[in-house]
Parts: sequence; C-alpha cells; structure tokens
Amino acid sequence: MIYREMCGEKVSLLGMGNMRLPTTGEGEHIDFEKAQAIIDRAYAAGVNYFDTAFRYHGGESETFIGQALAKYPRDSWFLASKLPGHMMERGADGLLHFNAGLAGQPPVRSVAEVFERQLEKCGVDHFDFYLLHNLCESSYDFYMDEQIGVVPYLLEQQKKGRIRHLGFSSHGQAEVIDQFLSHWEGVFEFVQIQLNYLDWRLQGADKKVAAIARHGAKVVVMEPCRGGRLADINPRCNALLKQARPQDSIASWAFRFVKSIPEVSVVLSGMTTLEQLEDNLVTFADDTPLTPAEKRLLLEDVVGDLIDLIPCTGCRYCTEGCPQGLDIPRLIALQNEMSYESHDAAYFILRGFKPEARPGACIGCGACASICPQGIDVPGVLRTFAQRLAEDKRA
Repeated sequence: MIYREMCGEKVSLLGMGNMRLPTTGEGEHIDFEKAQAIIDRAYAAGVNYFDTAFRYHGGESETFIGQALAKYPRDSWFLASKLPGHMMERGADGLLHFNAGLAGQPPVRSVAEVFERQLEKCGVDHFDFYLLHNLCESSYDFYMDEQIGVVPYLLEQQKKGRIRHLGFSSHGQAEVIDQFLSHWEGVFEFVQIQLNYLDWRLQGADKKVAAIARHGAKVVVMEPCRGGRLADINPRCNALLKQARPQDSIASWAFRFVKSIPEVSVVLSGMTTLEQLEDNLVTFADDTPLTPAEKRLLLEDVVGDLIDLIPCTGCRYCTEGCPQGLDIPRLIALQNEMSYESHDAAYFILRGFKPEARPGACIGCGACASICPQGIDVPGVLRTFAQRLAEDKRA
C-alpha cells in the first residue's frame, strides 16, 4: 500500500468510500456481512482512510462504518464524515430544515445537533477528518451565514479535539473553491473534489487542483472512476487501453491517472465487491506514474471518444426529489450507451420499462437539475431522449 502525508498524518493513498457498499437489494440498505468483509480486507491490506457522510445509504453508512471499524484500535484508522449543509436551509421559524434527499428529516435548532448525532452514529468521540459537504454555488450562502455559524462552530469543536482536521468537499467551480479558501485562509486543510481523466478538462479539475494548491491545502479525490463509468468505457477505448497494458484492468488506468498527480493525498474508491478491492490493491501497491504516452492516450484518444457523453456519475441525488420517481441515472446510462453506437441491448432493456418509468414521464419540474452536482440539464436530457425513442420503433 502506498502512503502519503496529509495534514501531518500518514494516510493510505487508497481510501475506502462508503457510498456504494453492497446492499441487500431492498433500496439502499447495506448488506452488513458483505460490506464488513470488504472493510476487513481493506484494513488488512493497509487501507486506513474511511470516508462516509450523513446521507450515504439513506443514513446507514455512518452507523455501519462505525460498527465495522470498532474492532480495530482507534488510532490505527482515520474516519472522515461530512456536515450536510448542501441539503439544509434556515427557515422562517429559525430552525434548520433539510431539503432535497434529506427532506424527510425533522428540522434541527443548530448544526450542533447534526454533528452530535453523527458522532453518536459512528460510535466515536472525534472525527479525524471532517468536511462541509459539497461547498458549491448553491450552498455557499448557507456555509457563510453568520447566524448559522457553521465554520465558527466547527472550529470550536476542533479546539476541543472533536475534529482533528477540517476540510470540505466540492462540486463547485474553481472560482468558488478559491473564494471560500481565501475567506477562510488557513482554516481548511484539505478539499475533496471530483477528479478523473475525463473531468480534468471537462469540469476544470485541473484548475481546481491549482486553486487548492495555491492555498496550501491537500487534495482528496472522489469519483476517480466516475461512478464506474471509466471502469468499462466502450469496446474501442477498452481495446486501446488493453493493447497498451494487457495485464491491467480498465479501471486501473483511471486510478493511475489520479495518483500520478502530486497534489493528491487520498483517492477514494467506493468499492462494492471484493473483486474491485483486490484490483485496486494491485494498482495501489505500485507508485509508478503514467508515462507521457499513457497520459496522452487517456486525455486525447479516450477523452476524445467520450466527450459528447452526458457526464452523469450515478450519485443519485436527482432521484431523491423526483416527483415521478424516475430512475434518472439509469435512463441517462442507457442514453449514453446508445451514444456509442446503435445498441439493441439498450432498446431491449427500455422495452421492459413501464410508461411511467420512461423518460417521457418527466414533467420538467427541474427539481433534479437544481441539485445535480454535474450541472446537467436533466429535464432537457430526458426530453431529448424521449423524442429519440419516439422516433425509433425498437423502443
């Protein structure tokens, strides 16, 4: 296992993300036995950074990871969680109300109630790394609101030893990240961003890394494989990568790209199976960077083939507030599959969808677009998809 220095700590370069754990098949409920096996194998192999959040797996993730790690010495692993301010707002009644995917949660009087609940769920007395969840254009005002006092409260907890290192995750533009770091200069030690070879230019991840580095903060990577999209690209791109390195998995290219970036301290991977973990352990046993030719292959040939795709990562934020109950990531994945070539398999799958589950069922309310971390015009995408299907008899 490769280790890097982050905020004075020796952290494993491969971090365990806990948003895509194996499930029981009933919604997002975690299959604790299968997930525990993954945690145990990761820990045994030297992974010591474990990332969770308030909303992951419908709120089960924090409880699970706390129980899964409890058998190991507390000083042998690092736990990171996040304050869900991106899904909170101050109401006229003075209370903090949850929205979007957390709309069913009762309001709280302060962020302290959320923080205390997280510590209790995880069964710990402190977080090693604690983040503001998704500091971006739409959540900026909440995190900066002096009446709510998010950052002052967290700094107080840090002084008490209940937070060791403070950071934030962000799907925002580089300018927003830079502005926030400038306002709180020296406060935030690390920033977690979506970083992969597709988004290096597409989402300006290169500019985000530069902005973070200017403020002396470390980079934690999320979505290195874009929700699995870069683990099995398409026949042409897969063949190109296999020709270059026959022994390596397609996913390993995505991880090698991000771990070749010197500013990166941790690369999170949401591993759903032991097979995915074992593949990653091979990749993170060797710190050899990409060669210039390999980097060109990814950034020019592969990205050039993918650039017209809809940049959905499958985070499922959009599904939680959809009044029609549409499985939006699934629909977008099918549309992207059709973009490679004329895929009969995708049409076959769609034929099994009831009318109320097809893209034409979208009413264009925009609830999904307002919360999409990728800034996708989801109603427009589904409208175009519905028109395409209406013109094709196969669907």
